[in-house]
Formats: sequence, C-alpha cells, structure tokens
Amino acid sequence: MKWMILILGVLANASASVLIKAAVTSKVAPIQITNPLSIIGNFPLISGISLYVIAFILYAVALLYLPLNVAHPILTSGSIALVAIASVVFFGESLSMINAAGFILIVFGVVALTIK
Repeated sequence: MKWMILILGVLANASASVLIKAAVTSKVAPIQITNPLSIIGNFPLISGISLYVIAFILYAVALLYLPLNVAHPILTSGSIALVAIASVVFFGESLSMINAAGFILIVFGVVALTIK
C-alpha cells in the first residue's frame, strides 16, 4: 500500500506538470496577464494545480510509511522520467541520446536507493 500511495503521487505530480504546460501553451484558451480571470477559466491550469495539491498530500502520507531518503528520490525522479516521456509524446519535444542516458541512470539510481 505504501508504494501505491507513492506511485499515485508520482503520477499526480507528472500529470500536473503536463497539464500546466498544456494550459500555458494553449491557443484555444490562452492565459492573459492583463486578464486574471483567464486563469480561473483555464481548466488544464486549474486541474494541474489541483493535481499538485493531491501529489503533495500523497507524498506526505507516503512519508508516514517510507523513509525520506527513499520516498523523495522516487517521487522526483519518477516525475522527471514521466514528464520527459510525456513531453515527447504530447508536445513533440526532443529527447537526445544524452537525455535518454540520463533518464536510464536516474532509474538505476532510484533502484539502488530502494534496495536494502
């Protein structure tokens, strides 16, 4: 159960980042600095902020059951990995070979942290 809570936190965190990127790059409902109400009506932005709140709560609950030196690296690196993949899939951003190598090293590092 403790791992499921943390995995849900990772998914919420990464999804929040993707939604906020979609919100700020939207051509349909752009955010306008001169019109603060445009923020309120931007569903992806509000959803992304809400998911960050949920991710924070899940992370806090996960810390009840997991050590900080395990939970934090998993949350951050898991989110980094998922956001890197989502940025390529949803936004057409590039992922170089060195980026992919870094991603693989992060995954191995997190696995090493979780082994007792």
